[in-house]
Amino acid sequence: MIPRPLRSSPPTADEAGAWADVLVRHQLLHAAVLAPTGQWLVQDQPDQPVRVLTGPADIVELAAYIQHRIRSKEPRTR
Repeated sequence: MIPRPLRSSPPTADEAGAWADVLVRHQLLHAAVLAPTGQWLVQDQPDQPVRVLTGPADIVELAAYIQHRIRSKEPRTR
């Protein structure tokens, strides 16, 4: 596996918002809402509890985890 390059700057609120929109739009999350405190309220499914993420880096990390999970389930064809 190729290691991911290190980021030169921390994720921004705009980047986290874009990822949150994508995750919800593609139904990979039920909801992701930015709280006034800068925390993110995230719900995987409507019947599951809401999780609190501390900031933009956590949303970006969640998006990376979901991408990895999806890609590891896809059959490899060549």
